[in-house]
Amino acid sequence: MKKRVFVGLSGGVDSSVAAHLLKKQGHDVVGVFIKTWQPDFLTCDWEKERLDAMRVAAHLGIPFMTFDAEKAYKEEVADYMIAEYKAGRTPNPDVMCNQHVKFGAFLSFAKEHGADAVATGHYARVSKDGEGYHLYRGMDESKDQSYFLWTLRQDQLAHILFPVGELPKKEVRRIAEKLKLPTAAKKDSQGICFLGQVDIEEFLSHYATLTPGDVLDVTGKVIGAHHGALIYTYGQRHGFEITEKNTTRTAHYVVDKDIDTNTITVDKTPPTSKDAVALEQTNIIQPFTTPIEAQFRYRGEVFPATITGNTLQLTTAVPRPSVGQSCVLYRGDECLGGGIIG
Repeated sequence: MKKRVFVGLSGGVDSSVAAHLLKKQGHDVVGVFIKTWQPDFLTCDWEKERLDAMRVAAHLGIPFMTFDAEKAYKEEVADYMIAEYKAGRTPNPDVMCNQHVKFGAFLSFAKEHGADAVATGHYARVSKDGEGYHLYRGMDESKDQSYFLWTLRQDQLAHILFPVGELPKKEVRRIAEKLKLPTAAKKDSQGICFLGQVDIEEFLSHYATLTPGDVLDVTGKVIGAHHGALIYTYGQRHGFEITEKNTTRTAHYVVDKDIDTNTITVDKTPPTSKDAVALEQTNIIQPFTTPIEAQFRYRGEVFPATITGNTLQLTTAVPRPSVGQSCVLYRGDECLGGGIIG
């Protein structure tokens, strides 16, 4: 069924091919560049990205628009990220960007301008049956982005398309090269949604006081120094200095941190836990019965678990999750929803 679809053209190859595939299917496609907030101290690339998006739209022969999402991004993503770090939590800005910007503000903008749906270059899949809409991992496991989409609701999924979710990345590149798209050889974007590669210490230093402090071993002995307890997360093995003599050069992992005393505790083995995990701000895409699988980190381990209410019970010891991270629930390839680790 032909639809009017607003495609979020980021200036990258995935969204470019997504727009092509939708046009090929006969949809009325409009390319939209989403302009977001960037701090003054970062190199601003949005004009270059917008120009690439415009070139793609011209190449495909589709209309082009720019949507200013600066306010939504600043308030719902950047301010959230800063506040979470200040509170000693580990934020996931990409999840909030999808929830509030791409499938929040942008989806509303698209509907206001007569669109039936929005599309992006995410590697994920959506299907519909008698039970409603289902969200699945992308066919290319190495590129799957369903982890960042667990907040999507049924009313949003009804208006979302992921055209490249059915394809492996190599095929997306092949299509782009065959079409001679301006973005065909462009490298994949890395780092935080829209901001790119950002040094967290440098970023936070503009919004919070990062005070150097002590690195402790599990006995409480001072064995090194760090740059500010706010920036560390469980399992991290870099970004701090071990000054105690370490002839074996054994790696050390953050196993705890104390914001009040500005200390982090490290050990020679990564922290694990089998404790129950409390989930906040939960969203269930499709009702389910346990057992299920859960995932704490993007491209992280998937492990069996049960869930009662908002409490996740682990059935085996897993890498210790950090408060503030996303816990995403799955059954096989289907993303069932998730929550924020409390």
